[in-house]
Amino acid sequence: MNRIGIRHEDKYKFERRTPIIPDHVNELTEKEGLSFFVENSEKRIFKDQEYKDAGAVVADDLSECDVIFGVKEMPENYFEEGKTYVFFSHVIKGQPYNMPMLRRLMEKKATLIDYERIEGEKGQRLIFFGRYAGLAGMINTLWTTGQRLLANGIETPFAKLQQTRHYNSLDEAKENVFEIGNEIKTSGLSESAKPCVIAVTGDGNVSKGALEILDLLPGKSVSAEQLKNGDYEKNQVIIKVNLLVSDYMIPNGDFEFGLHHYINNPDQYTSTIEDYLPNIDVFVNGIYWDEKYPRLITKNWLRKMDASNRLELKVIGDITCDIHGSVECTEMATPIEDPVFVYNPQTDSFQMGFEGRGVAVMAVDILPSELPREASVHFSEALKPYLKNFAESDFSKSLDQLNLPDEIKKAIIVHKGELTPDYKYLESSLAE
Repeated sequence: MNRIGIRHEDKYKFERRTPIIPDHVNELTEKEGLSFFVENSEKRIFKDQEYKDAGAVVADDLSECDVIFGVKEMPENYFEEGKTYVFFSHVIKGQPYNMPMLRRLMEKKATLIDYERIEGEKGQRLIFFGRYAGLAGMINTLWTTGQRLLANGIETPFAKLQQTRHYNSLDEAKENVFEIGNEIKTSGLSESAKPCVIAVTGDGNVSKGALEILDLLPGKSVSAEQLKNGDYEKNQVIIKVNLLVSDYMIPNGDFEFGLHHYINNPDQYTSTIEDYLPNIDVFVNGIYWDEKYPRLITKNWLRKMDASNRLELKVIGDITCDIHGSVECTEMATPIEDPVFVYNPQTDSFQMGFEGRGVAVMAVDILPSELPREASVHFSEALKPYLKNFAESDFSKSLDQLNLPDEIKKAIIVHKGELTPDYKYLESSLAE
């Protein structure tokens, strides 16, 4: 039986999550006879002693393990010959910054399984942190809104919020948002800040998490059509809208919008997102994006609106966080300790913090790390049913002989140093 390793996260200073929590280590050790090794860590949200008490071996390294679980990308020099690694690799779009890591893993004849590709029959993600990215992302965006308005001389109750990482728990954060909501309901917002129109894109786990926080605030929800036409009460303090792809992607022919058709044929649609943007103060981005899809916010639109003094957009919470992606002015993935920059459309430049001309952008790419305990518990609960499969599978066998559920097999990007058939397209990115 394979020995399972749980890696210490070292990509980011504030990465405190774990893929497998002590309670589940204890359960699987006692009931299934699985063997766990945990790389020691002073910053992990669950302490080494908790893992020891659960029956795991806490060690300086995972050299004795066969299958190693992590959360974020692993260093190039971390991989060992023939071992299996399970983590969010961020290679499936051919991301250039992770190709050296992928090459090294292949050179070591190792196997890579990516959580992002573990999907159900309908393509839904089965093991994910998405909801917690949405929860933390919306809290951070509201906090950013308060700080950005304050930097412009406008005081609002939003300024009393904290960045997510400063709360002791999700419940505490929600309670604070709810209290702020009550204050807004009672006292309103500054006339120069109202109505505050907050838009959330998407309908997946990320967006649902963001909307869960937004629902704690007072205000009226309107349709995309009402937003576009400005058909809402201007005396409301907060206006909420959930923008779906079907709202702003228009078919180029005599056919109706279909999500699966759009996903496979984006060139047959035209984006009308810019019809909605002029009425939005706070834009929260929670969609999946790659280069074949149109952008939501372009630098050209920002520059044009700013030059004509028509730029109402004050804050972007880019939870998706693709550099120069669906939000083109996302210039960098911001660290948790310095999470916001202001983008100046006229100079195409940015500065960290809340000051300056332009739009404030919150673009932390490890948002669930700001809710490390709750996010880890949720993730581990989803991963737990598959851990016995990982422990019992003989990864030295060929791909078609692996004794793994189909949803795990489909997530194998590299097997014994070779790209699997579904991921052969990455050869061109590896060659660049």
